[in-house]
Amino acid sequence: MGFSMWVSLIFIINLFCSTPSFSVSGSSSNGLSEIPKRFLEIAKKPELFDWMVGIRRKIHENPELGFEEFETSKLIRAELDKMGIHYKYPVAVTGVLGYIGTGGPPFVALRADMDALPMQEMVEWEHKSKIPGKMHACGHDGHVAMLLGAAKILQEHRDEIKGTVVLVFQPAEEGAGGAMEMIDAGALENVNAIFGLHVAANLPVGEVHSKAGPIGAGNGFFEAVISGKGGHAAIPQHSVDPILAASNVIVSLQHLVSREADPLDPQVVTVAKFQGGGAFNVIPDSVTIGGTFRAFSKQSFMQLRYRIEEVIRGQAAVQRCNATVDFFTEAKLFFPPTINNKDLHEHFLNVAGDMIGIHKVKDVKPLMGSEDFSFYQEVIPGYFFLLGMENETRGRLESVHSPHFQINEDAFPYGAALHASLATRYLLEFQPEVSFSGGKHHDEL
Repeated sequence: MGFSMWVSLIFIINLFCSTPSFSVSGSSSNGLSEIPKRFLEIAKKPELFDWMVGIRRKIHENPELGFEEFETSKLIRAELDKMGIHYKYPVAVTGVLGYIGTGGPPFVALRADMDALPMQEMVEWEHKSKIPGKMHACGHDGHVAMLLGAAKILQEHRDEIKGTVVLVFQPAEEGAGGAMEMIDAGALENVNAIFGLHVAANLPVGEVHSKAGPIGAGNGFFEAVISGKGGHAAIPQHSVDPILAASNVIVSLQHLVSREADPLDPQVVTVAKFQGGGAFNVIPDSVTIGGTFRAFSKQSFMQLRYRIEEVIRGQAAVQRCNATVDFFTEAKLFFPPTINNKDLHEHFLNVAGDMIGIHKVKDVKPLMGSEDFSFYQEVIPGYFFLLGMENETRGRLESVHSPHFQINEDAFPYGAALHASLATRYLLEFQPEVSFSGGKHHDEL
């Protein structure tokens, strides 16, 4: 083979198969470690911090429920337009997908949920909810503000991004299956990994907590109608009492955890709804009960589901009643466990440790609460962490889903900088081998 042919072959190999080089302070570990520190400095600058606070307060004043986040989505798109960030809309009714970087692989996603809760705000302050019966009581307004803050940082450093960052603004996290709708709409197309966060009222500001493996439980709901035969309370022998049957069902359901579950495998079955009868002296025709069940593994979760239905039907039959059980599968109310990827946990430790010091990056105790970020983790590697916002000098913050819930906005720079740093460092450190012809580009860029 002639010299010119060898040169041509080497050029082609380098063009199609070479490993991308790093442009952010080189590829040295020292250069990479400076990225989170630099991004945090940017996020703490008054112009960016005040802008994030303003965005959050606008959203807080106008809370919208799941799949109704039209004004929130409009605000997000307006800010993306100002930044020159291309996006897709609508995605899953009100969702938005923004794209920063080359438009080509690898792809990493950052997610923020947008929806509020159907509850009346009890906090009296200048930016209290203007919509009666609706409130941002879970911090999603802050989540959106921090992801937009990260977008600003990333867009200003877009020439340093070795791939594409996908901004996922998701509707309907609060039980309506918004993540599933986003997945079905193609939000994870070509995406290699996804990161998400949640504000935590009980953790100090400037700290982050998470761990590899399960950090949130899988969650399902059930409702059962137990039917008997109504009649006068003075002659119960002529009736088939569904209240008695429902009472036996509730007691038997508690045995699923206390006598069937492994004590080292945490599970919960709670009956929180009992409706039946409207008079002191009338046995009703039927009773409705309902509740939730939770577990940290899919196997345990599905076993609970199977046994809940079996126990309800069986105990109802013992009392001569019939029972129908609904698990609301059509409404997508099953949340899988939130399970953090082990490799992404190591990535998180490195990035967060470089930003705030490893002593402020702590393990989280798994919670029985659920989070629909878990749907993304069912499809691709994902990582979810808690962002502290407690400041003891300002008094105790109420927990999420409280009408007195408040956000400490001082946490915003940490959330925005971590979003931006996790994505940037991921694209630099986790470059997959992608052939030139195989990698897909997003037309939005």
